[in-house]
Amino acid sequence: MYVKSTKEILDKANAGYYGVGAFNINDIEFLAGIMSAAVEKRSPVIIQASEGAMAYAGNGDFRKGAYVLTDIVRRYADDVPVPVALHLDHGHDMDHVMAAIKAGFTSVMIDASARPFEENLAITSEVVKIAHAAGISVEAELGRLVGVEDNVSVAERDATLVDPNEAKIFVEKTGVDFLAPAIGTSHGAFKFKGEAKLDFERLQRVKAMTKIPLVLHGASSVLEEDVQKANAYGAKIEGAKGVPFDVLKESIKYGINKINTDTDLRIAFIAELRKALHDKPSEIDPRNFFKPAIEAVKKVVAQRMDVLGSSGKA
Repeated sequence: MYVKSTKEILDKANAGYYGVGAFNINDIEFLAGIMSAAVEKRSPVIIQASEGAMAYAGNGDFRKGAYVLTDIVRRYADDVPVPVALHLDHGHDMDHVMAAIKAGFTSVMIDASARPFEENLAITSEVVKIAHAAGISVEAELGRLVGVEDNVSVAERDATLVDPNEAKIFVEKTGVDFLAPAIGTSHGAFKFKGEAKLDFERLQRVKAMTKIPLVLHGASSVLEEDVQKANAYGAKIEGAKGVPFDVLKESIKYGINKINTDTDLRIAFIAELRKALHDKPSEIDPRNFFKPAIEAVKKVVAQRMDVLGSSGKA
């Protein structure tokens, strides 16, 4: 079932102390794998599209792509017994945010985190006003996702990560529905040089001072088995490292409710696609290459739903 607002899903997760996976799609194959896992696990699910995904779906026209993605996700969601949301991930400008709102996304992220605090607050407030008038929920971000390492100074760390006092002011003044606080993760397959170090004390303070659903960006675990399979069939992603499952569980314990996942899906998909291309040199039907890749995405998503505690919550 296609929900009216992503807030419906995340408010329940916030009250129930579990996390909901927000999975990025690049094409219909990713969506098929994600939806199949959600139905099998009886889990609510958030489908995410980036600005790039919108442009890709629209053959270069992100406005057209926003409608294409909405239509496809709604069609998939209409006949399934689990709540499904469609979210704009990292909307950096008003044009993309408005395209998602007009097309019928159930939530949008306005990411003005690179701007000064007051400017971020003003931009986010404007988006909240527009989106809420349309019944659409809003995510914003504070701090920077740069994968803070052990050897940085306290001053450097504080300048990068979210300030809990600013988070309280930000949420109260903007009316944002959920917040992504920077606590030490980063995007991509190479998040950490050493062990994953997230600032859970800071996270707890943000949760206590805002009480709204919180979001963990850069949360892919970069599973070693998928990395090894991809590399065995020609990929070159040596040294990739992500956020372990136990760290994800700890983040949920301290207040995270929406967990973004993209890199894990890409690696699993590419690993199986490379293997299929290698094993079937005479095959010319692309669908026969994509089927095992879809199953790989499904496997990753299903496992993640168990880890986050959303399985059986639909």
